[in-house]
Amino acid sequence: MSGFGDASARVVPTDTGAAAEARSLHDRLTKPPGSLGRLEDAGVQLCAIARTCPPPVPETAAVAVFAGDHGVLAEGISPWPQAVTAQMVANFGSGGAAVNVLAGHVGADVVVVDVGVASELGDIPGLRRAKVRPGTANLAKEPAMTRAEAERALDVGAQLAAELVQDGHRCLLTGDMGIGNTTPSAALISILCSRSPAEVTGRGTGIDDERMHRKVEIVARAIERARDEGANEPVDLLASVGGLEIAALAGYIVGGAGARVPVLLDGVIASAAALVAAAIVPETVGYMVAGHRSTEPGATAALDHLGLVPLLDLGLRLGEGTGACLALPVLQAAAKVLRDMATFDSAGVSEGPAEGISP
Repeated sequence: MSGFGDASARVVPTDTGAAAEARSLHDRLTKPPGSLGRLEDAGVQLCAIARTCPPPVPETAAVAVFAGDHGVLAEGISPWPQAVTAQMVANFGSGGAAVNVLAGHVGADVVVVDVGVASELGDIPGLRRAKVRPGTANLAKEPAMTRAEAERALDVGAQLAAELVQDGHRCLLTGDMGIGNTTPSAALISILCSRSPAEVTGRGTGIDDERMHRKVEIVARAIERARDEGANEPVDLLASVGGLEIAALAGYIVGGAGARVPVLLDGVIASAAALVAAAIVPETVGYMVAGHRSTEPGATAALDHLGLVPLLDLGLRLGEGTGACLALPVLQAAAKVLRDMATFDSAGVSEGPAEGISP
């Protein structure tokens, strides 16, 4: 059985009993019920994932940055050249990127994986070499990859997730790098959320109006081609209009769910991958935590479709795993509240306002 197939078979629904116990505990803690807002929901989800209350604190964490290039860049949808993908992979290796800084700040390990960079990479410290193919084909004209290649990329992600959990990581963060990857993400989100390309296609690195108009047209053209070619099943859609790093992320998300640890999502690329993962293995949604709300419109569409509420909204659109890193301490705090906070009984505090006295 493949790495992805094995991970898929291990995914089980999260524990509703542990979630109910967590909600009951929150109501007994020394605070007004619901007063910690989204933090309480996150703690309940952690209990459901861990199948116990209080939950373990999700540490140590690892952010996996999957890198791949995109043939659709030939359509002029980005002002950034393809060479930037390889240059940024080298930057990750030397510790100079934003994700390195933020991961270091929150104590997360960074793992960089070449799953589809177009060029051959030199000697880069810590780089995992798992190239399925050197970049995708131009999805505006033909399938981005074969189904077999999509399946291999799914395996790459699932196998890394299993390895990281086996090594002691208890929270997996998603990261990505690939110039042009908001275009395949928009195509996947449009199809899987039944939204128009114009609704879910964003400006990515900050393109002008002319490029934006062209980008929407290309997303629409890719979707029409995929439908004409009969790509309806999730893996076929992934192969037709997706990206190698998106496929690896989908495998990584399922791998994390199969290992029963929370998977902290980053931005729009991770959101597209999460949709694919959920379409293949619906129970994975219970293990997903939305780290932040990207300014890319497709991210909000995907999160709404998945029923996920982000922990942060900071106007981010960088990717790399930066938003997930920033959200990690919030998720860890959610576990610590349930573990360490006193109940009304244990603290000798009166529960609620006195009768007849306005609060």
